[in-house]
Amino acid sequence: MTDTPSTYCLVKGVGDANMPLNAFDKALLDAGVGDTNLMRVSSIVPPGCKEIYKVELPKGALIPIAYAEITSSIPGEMLSAAVSVGIPEDEEESGVIMEHEGMQPLEITRGLVEQMVIDAFSYRKRKLKEIKTVGIEHIVERHGSAFAAAVLWYE
Repeated sequence: MTDTPSTYCLVKGVGDANMPLNAFDKALLDAGVGDTNLMRVSSIVPPGCKEIYKVELPKGALIPIAYAEITSSIPGEMLSAAVSVGIPEDEEESGVIMEHEGMQPLEITRGLVEQMVIDAFSYRKRKLKEIKTVGIEHIVERHGSAFAAAVLWYE
């Protein structure tokens, strides 16, 4: 049995490096999650989960996280990644996290991921209180990576 996260934190980062995996690693470091073990989760925010704006993660910890990531090795290519959290009006209900990435401007990626939240609330028949979004774009120099995430954590 595991504990249910009580907080979430939106993070973002970019990286450029000599190798694609190093670009991704640099993006994780830029986002503040690079010295942890990420456990990718599906896209649900537990009921009553509160947003925090900075999270101190223990090095090597297993971190539940929903994320968007894109890496490219084409210099000059534009990358973007975004994550949106949908908060329900009813605090007894769960919210949703939607992720999207693409080779496009952040404005497009952001619009798509926010629409995904609206759609998810619609077919769940829940009232949406607000959407919180984090996103980032990057122009590839050598090998580039863009990363956006919702870290789920315990307070």
